Amino acid sequence: MLESRILDQLKTIVGSENVATERQDLLCYGYDATQMEFLPDAVVHPGSVDEISQILNLANAENIHVFPRGAGSGFTGGALPKGGGIVLVVTRLNRILRIDTENLIAEVEPGVVTEQFQMEVEKLGLFYPPDPASLKFSTLGGNVAENAGGPRCVKYGVTRDFVMGLEVVLPTGDIIRTGGETYKGVVGYDLTRLLCGSEGTLGIITKIIFKLLPLPEAKKTMLTIFDSIDGAARAVSTIIGNKIIPTTLEFMDHATLQCVEKRFNLGIPEIGRAVLIIEVDGDRELIETQAARIQELVRPLGLVECKVAKDAAESEALWKVRRLVSPSLRDVNPDKFNEDIVVPRSKVPDVIRRIEKIQQRYDIPIVNFGHAGDGNIHVNVMIDKTVPGMEEKAHQAIGEVFQAALDLNGTMSGEHGVGLAKQPYIHLELKGAQLAAMQAIKKALDPKNILNPGKMFPVKS
Repeated sequence: MLESRILDQLKTIVGSENVATERQDLLCYGYDATQMEFLPDAVVHPGSVDEISQILNLANAENIHVFPRGAGSGFTGGALPKGGGIVLVVTRLNRILRIDTENLIAEVEPGVVTEQFQMEVEKLGLFYPPDPASLKFSTLGGNVAENAGGPRCVKYGVTRDFVMGLEVVLPTGDIIRTGGETYKGVVGYDLTRLLCGSEGTLGIITKIIFKLLPLPEAKKTMLTIFDSIDGAARAVSTIIGNKIIPTTLEFMDHATLQCVEKRFNLGIPEIGRAVLIIEVDGDRELIETQAARIQELVRPLGLVECKVAKDAAESEALWKVRRLVSPSLRDVNPDKFNEDIVVPRSKVPDVIRRIEKIQQRYDIPIVNFGHAGDGNIHVNVMIDKTVPGMEEKAHQAIGEVFQAALDLNGTMSGEHGVGLAKQPYIHLELKGAQLAAMQAIKKALDPKNILNPGKMFPVKS
């Protein structure tokens, strides 16, 4: 519990109406998209970079833990206040400060909702590609902190690839600016890229400068159904191996399709063992040629059916299958664990086969879907916590899934981050001098370990 004098100082900084200490208010900021919950001692809603600086200056002086938070939509507990402290919510900083159509950049505050930003730039004929599944409610600050991805990353890249500059408040309260408005810049260390994906452990983002692109002229969407998982997985590397880079290449296995069909009755053919949703964008003539070539390439790989959208409405109908995956799986099994391994895309068939063997060995259903175009597979371990021993078995299976990805030159997480959820497994990927270097960076920027402590990697005792 925070001392009354600390609460008084917080109220002086942000106004008493922006400090919450009642239990019913604290509960709202103690959970995210995981099943973990931790109660903070206070929730603070600053309205400016100066207020954030003052809060961190106070917290650093008093050794109080601070947990940055946007919309709280993360899958690994990255914003959760384990051990108590102050949850600092950035959603009051929610302005799109400018969109520069000449230099193709935009400057925003961290509380702007992702989809809102995309819609505003598209009104001007511009394009911000990163599209995490949470885009309707996630904030841009959270996207940067997690280095969020999404379906379009196979062609355009992840959030980090569009961040040109940042304004950040360090754990000490100091305000720094990294990067800028130029596409080139090699003076000093690249702190911008370091802070992207740092999960709120190195600083609190208060402004972001994004790179924008011209809005593509047109797009073409296809839903392809295959008679085997292996055929669908091989289609991914076949398409890209033939020098076609789709905007999206989304994969769903048979178990995923069954969950969606059971919940929403969309008429997915029972013969289908896997689905790829493929989209291309760009020049109208080019995408017609690419769409035809893709169908030609995947036909020998066990293609059962190919549905090609003729207009935007049909495209939306095809995408509905993919968008209904997460709610369908959650309805079927609210206790599921959702992991997000990545392997080189040519290794997607191999990792799927490894996961099938893990599923058989542990006798636990595993459902796979995700962004196969960049090798990012969402592995959902479907458990029933009421069955004795099943949760422990699931954690063992997850460890083997992570090891399978690493054995294939992949990584444990492509989008969700480490947070709290992946800490038991972090030693599989980060070890020795590599881990020590990361911990040294944390200590240099946050010597008292007050900012989002206990995340990213285990804190040294």
